[in-house]
Amino acid sequence: MTMPASRRRTLRVVSRLEEIPVFSSEAEEAAFWERHELSDELLAGMGPLDEDVLPPPRPRTTPVAVRFDASTLGRLKALAARRGKGYQTLLKEFVVERLYEEERREGIVRRPRREATRRQVKRTRAG
Repeated sequence: MTMPASRRRTLRVVSRLEEIPVFSSEAEEAAFWERHELSDELLAGMGPLDEDVLPPPRPRTTPVAVRFDASTLGRLKALAARRGKGYQTLLKEFVVERLYEEERREGIVRRPRREATRRQVKRTRAG
């Protein structure tokens, strides 16, 4: 993304990685990068990242259509809003948790494929 020349002049150029502080929050980091930019030389010297540096991508999902009456959908959206998340995310968490409970009850528990699924189930229970 190219910035207009007037905007670029107001940014302080970071020419060494040591000039980048350790941030205590995302908000602090965002504020820093609103006022700073990496030098062209520093960017040119950066190579590709090793495989294990970034977390693995989320697994692909398949969209499905599920119909709810207005009252149920309203309740789901209200609960999701109180928990600070999207209603579709909350619905997926409910389905994953219930699936686990049913599989456990029937003695066919399968281990979740990703660590994130376990965290998701724990977070939903703690919720």
